[in-house]
Amino acid sequence: MSAQSMDQRDRPTGYLPEGADINRNIAARRLRGAIWQAIFVSSLIIGLLALATLIYTIVDDTFGYIAVQTKVDPEELTGGRPLEELSKEELIEILRANVSAGLFRRFDRDEPFSERSKESVLQLVEERVVGREVVAAYKLTESLLERERIEATVRERFPRAKLEFHSWINREFLTRPMSSVPILAGVGNAILGSLWVIAITMLLAIPIGILGGVYLEEYASDTWYYRLIETNINNLAGVPSIIYGILGLAVFVRALESFTSGAMFGVTDSNGRTILSAGLTMALLVLPLMIINAREAIRAVPQSLRQASYGLGATKWQTVWHHVLPNALPGILTGTILSASRAMGETAPLIVIGASTFVVFFPDSVFDKFTVIPIQIYNWTSQPGAQFRSIAAAAIIVLLVTLLALNATAILLRNRLRRNY
Repeated sequence: MSAQSMDQRDRPTGYLPEGADINRNIAARRLRGAIWQAIFVSSLIIGLLALATLIYTIVDDTFGYIAVQTKVDPEELTGGRPLEELSKEELIEILRANVSAGLFRRFDRDEPFSERSKESVLQLVEERVVGREVVAAYKLTESLLERERIEATVRERFPRAKLEFHSWINREFLTRPMSSVPILAGVGNAILGSLWVIAITMLLAIPIGILGGVYLEEYASDTWYYRLIETNINNLAGVPSIIYGILGLAVFVRALESFTSGAMFGVTDSNGRTILSAGLTMALLVLPLMIINAREAIRAVPQSLRQASYGLGATKWQTVWHHVLPNALPGILTGTILSASRAMGETAPLIVIGASTFVVFFPDSVFDKFTVIPIQIYNWTSQPGAQFRSIAAAAIIVLLVTLLALNATAILLRNRLRRNY
């Protein structure tokens, strides 16, 4: 055995290298640190590039030149007046005079003209009479860099078309319902459907999730059924969302159809595939997450607050209500809003329970058929044509803005209600 080996074996625990050894040790640690730092920075750069590419692709599809032509000049129908300035009755007369009697009766049967809004009748006139159609669409990049080529192409191929710079996301897009014509399509009914579903989801999931978290963290004792419940909740949080859709289909759409369709309340023109079924299904989806989040927020409250409350003679419930829950509220609210964000972005469970991909009316009760923004995006991306990709990109921006607003709200609530100890 060499003298160096004997020397290393005889060194006491915690020995620090000296001389040349310490220089080699420091150099090795710095090298390892530099390597890991490079890995971390590379991961961050890759993530930012992927995000930037995603945003660029969406924005590039949302704006750009379009070539529009019509079957009939709107001024010929109105005597030179813009269609938007006509009254609802005048628009109905134009529709009656320019479509077949059978088609006009079908429109009235689907939704009586007396109950339609002016915007709904105007959309029918533009779609069925004027026939405003996008014959060519261009992305933002080529619209900015190749304008002359685009103008020459449109003049040659579509001499009757008018070239205009168009934003697919605008006020009409946010307020109009679905349409088979891309330039007339909107996400107004999908936005309203999403809000209906999220409202029902949160009304059910928030109180049940908070109360379940309080019971499991503050009242439940360490017994076999407590461990069984805890294990099942943790497992349910990782179940694929489509499984919840199958559960909702079996329970809410079929077994409880008389309730979810509104039949027991006198509704006769509905089935179980309604907003109510969707809200109940999504509540099941986010409930395990909310219970776990509530438990973590309650567990983070210092034990000294509970002991101080008990020391002053407070009961268990008084301690929970006046001290534990107020201090856990920032974490609970943050988890609640993040759960709502997840529910708003889900598609698979709603497709399984029968959410419609083409709805041309606005829901006005929980027993109506519905669609939501993610399903509209799925429907449009599956359609051929650049125009459908453009309106899908516009709908993605609407969804992203909504989700970012919810997440920003969560951060603000957390920072505003946070208490330091």
